[in-house]
Amino acid sequence: MKKVILFVAMALACASASAQNLKFAHVNFTELVQLMPEMDEARNQSDAAAAETQETYQAMIEEFQSKYQEYEQKRSTWTPSVLQSKEKSLQDVQQRIAEFEQSAQAELQQLQQNLMAPIYEKAQDTITKIAKEQGVIYVIDVQSALYINDSQSIDLTPMARKALNIPADRTLESLQAELMAKAQAQQAAQAQ
Repeated sequence: MKKVILFVAMALACASASAQNLKFAHVNFTELVQLMPEMDEARNQSDAAAAETQETYQAMIEEFQSKYQEYEQKRSTWTPSVLQSKEKSLQDVQQRIAEFEQSAQAELQQLQQNLMAPIYEKAQDTITKIAKEQGVIYVIDVQSALYINDSQSIDLTPMARKALNIPADRTLESLQAELMAKAQAQQAAQAQ
C-alpha cells in the first residue's frame, strides 16, 4: 500500500513539474498572411482577373445598350419578323450577361481560393515549425483569442515574420495605405 501511495505521489509531482514547463504561444495569423510577399502577387493576379472580367462585362453591357437603343429608335419601322428577331437578339444578350455574371463570379472566387491556399499553407507550416523549435504545445491566433497573457505566452509573430521574409517596417496600416493609393490611382486612370 505504501508503494502505491508513493507511486501516486511521485506521479503527481512529475505531472505538476511538467505542467509548469508547458509553453504556450500566440500569433497574428491574419497579419502574417496579409503581409507575406506572396500575398502581393496573389492580389495582383486577382485584381488583373477582376479587371479583365469587368472589361468583358462592360463590353457586353455596351452591346446590349447599343442594340436596345437601335431597337427603340427603329422598332416602329421594322416588320414584325425583324422586330421579333431584334427582340430575340436583345433577350439573348441579356441572358449571356446574366450567365457571364454568374460564371465570372464563381471563377473569380475559385481563383481567389487557388491563390490563397498555398499562402495559408506556407504560413501554417512556418508557424508549426517555429512552434516545434520553441517547444510550444499550443499556438493561439490572436484574432480568435479572448485573452492572452503576454508574460506567459510566446509571441511567434516576429519570428514568423522573419521566416516568411516580411520586411520589419511593413505593417497592416502601411499595406492598407498602399492598397488605398493603388485604388485611387486606378479610379483616376478610369476617370480619364
